[in-house]
Amino acid sequence: MKNKDKFFEFLGILCVFFVLTFLFSIVIKLFLDGVHRILDIKFYTSYPSRFPEEAGILSAWVDTIYIMVGAIFWSIFLGVPAGIYLEEFGGKGKLARIIEANITNLSAVPSIVYGLLALGIFVHRFKFGESILTASLTLGILMLPVIVVTTRESLRRIPKTIREGVYALGATNYELVFHHLLPYSIGGILTGVIIATSRAIGETAPLLTIGALTFIAFLPPLPWEDFIGLLKSPFTFLPIQIFNWVSRPQEAFHKNAAAAGFILLILCLLLNSVSYYLRYKIRKKYQW
Repeated sequence: MKNKDKFFEFLGILCVFFVLTFLFSIVIKLFLDGVHRILDIKFYTSYPSRFPEEAGILSAWVDTIYIMVGAIFWSIFLGVPAGIYLEEFGGKGKLARIIEANITNLSAVPSIVYGLLALGIFVHRFKFGESILTASLTLGILMLPVIVVTTRESLRRIPKTIREGVYALGATNYELVFHHLLPYSIGGILTGVIIATSRAIGETAPLLTIGALTFIAFLPPLPWEDFIGLLKSPFTFLPIQIFNWVSRPQEAFHKNAAAAGFILLILCLLLNSVSYYLRYKIRKKYQW
């Protein structure tokens, strides 16, 4: 048995090594191909251009941040209450099991389906147009199944002794959930947010479906100056900008795409780092 344990441990370490080597090689390749643009400050402060030496990602990375902040807000705003209701208030009957199975299956639905759904509902039915609001809602719905499932799993992991002790003191279901279960499970919920964000930030198909632009030479208004105007502004997305440059025949555009891909990884890392930090602080505060 000891030899089998050592073999399995060695096999696991080897697999982790191969995965990390593959990921590290991708990062190094992108950095080396686009290093001269990555280190050029004009690349971050310039708009897209038909001249590769003058092209930048200003509108792309600004719109990406706006869209991802909105997507995270909508996914948490809708997904966490839905997960709490299904786990704590929805019961354990047949209907609840059917809803749970469908939500789990939705996490495997191709992203283009979410784009078609958003095109029919948000763009045409609600008349939101091809805007930042539509894009954030689309990615928020794409993230929703993961948030709901991780919320339910985080609530299930809390020991029954906590529930029994709270009920013994005469607390209601509302007090149990919002004063005890939710604070203890917030770390697991943020883990789901990290996973969902990492998937959503690389999506291109649903945003192309709802009318994302590949060339924008202006920025949306600042949120504290014209919040409604910001929500209604047309948008682009960093993966879409990368796709546009990769499709060009010039080698210089391919180097721009490599630099933008490296920046996209850094942006994803920053968003995940914020979630990791919040999860660490919350878990340190609420330990059981």
